[in-house]
Amino acid sequence: MPVVSARTRALAAASVAAGTSGYVVAAVLPELAADLDVTLASAGQVLTAFALAYAVGSPVLAVLTARWERRALIVAALVVAALGNLASALAPGLGPLLAARVVTACGAALTTPAATAVAAQLHPPGTRARAMAVVTGGLTAATVLGVPAGRAVVELAGPRAAFALTAGLCLLAAAVVALVVPATPAGPPLGLRQRLALPGGGAGARRLLLVSLLSCLATFSVYGYLTPLLTAGPAALPVSLLLLAYGVGGVLGNVLGGRAADRRGPRGPLLVALFGTAVALVLLRPALGDPVAVVAVLTAWGGLFWAFNPPLFAALVAVDPGRAGVLLALNASAIYLGIAGAGVVGGAVTATAGVQAVPVVGAVTAALAACVALSTRSPGRRRATAQAGSRAEPEGEAEQVPAAAVPLDR
Repeated sequence: MPVVSARTRALAAASVAAGTSGYVVAAVLPELAADLDVTLASAGQVLTAFALAYAVGSPVLAVLTARWERRALIVAALVVAALGNLASALAPGLGPLLAARVVTACGAALTTPAATAVAAQLHPPGTRARAMAVVTGGLTAATVLGVPAGRAVVELAGPRAAFALTAGLCLLAAAVVALVVPATPAGPPLGLRQRLALPGGGAGARRLLLVSLLSCLATFSVYGYLTPLLTAGPAALPVSLLLLAYGVGGVLGNVLGGRAADRRGPRGPLLVALFGTAVALVLLRPALGDPVAVVAVLTAWGGLFWAFNPPLFAALVAVDPGRAGVLLALNASAIYLGIAGAGVVGGAVTATAGVQAVPVVGAVTAALAACVALSTRSPGRRRATAQAGSRAEPEGEAEQVPAAAVPLDR
């Protein structure tokens, strides 16, 4: 099957809808705070509520829906996300909005891991990382199209209209998945304890999940407050255009990260992405005074951050291909625990040191994520493990793991 097939695009569309459901708040944060008559830091906790619900809900809901056929699961999850977004548009105050974001997060928490796992199931190992990159590219597309579109809608009709637009996007994606993606059987049902138990002793998987958590904490502590950060600077460009620059970089980085992971293995691309993200965040604050510089830095930041996903996903799937869905669901929890922490960290830094201090904290956290990845294993050991694995597994097995997808620590 081609990597970019109609089925893969449909799964990516589901990821676009789920991603926009979470990221749209970043585009509307100042207006949302004004609409609710709360402080910017208080409004930022809407991000935290969504992220915590996602992180907790991903493994729990995966257990409850373990026997569901995967296409039906994705469609149902998108409908739930649509209802949550619609409730967000109608919420009369901060409390009801937080509850609506929890509902939205439950739908998104089922959508993206299931779509990514189906993409892995539909493709052989040699193209698996690129197929997953196409699906996770839906998350970057959410930053390219969904968030800037949400920002444009906010400027025309207010923050609540952005939630309504996202609800419509979720319903459209549900229809596309129902029409294009084939029925896909669920994997063997596992209990919550089994899902949380990491394979192979868990040490390698734990490090990969920690990398995921820290990298998302780094980027989203800044991205969640990007609109007030950009409006505080003197760069005379529309915020929607600046958000688009970040998103375009994200799309390019996601594609290049997937190709690099398939061709060279996950370690090198992962380290380049993580250390590069730290450098980009260091450069963001001084770049705010120059429109050209800020566009360049935002594009580079988006590209480097989103390039880390495909190699990390490939490494996680290679830890135990038979439990790819479990590991990806746990990774989704790690990602959204990072995003939840980002809301707290970003709010605390903004309240104490001002919004322009947030990128510095993000850069330090990204460097820490890179150090965790760097401590995993050497490239020589990866090649030796790949060769040993190729001797141990019969040629042609569906779960055979190519050298390009050998985990960093296995």
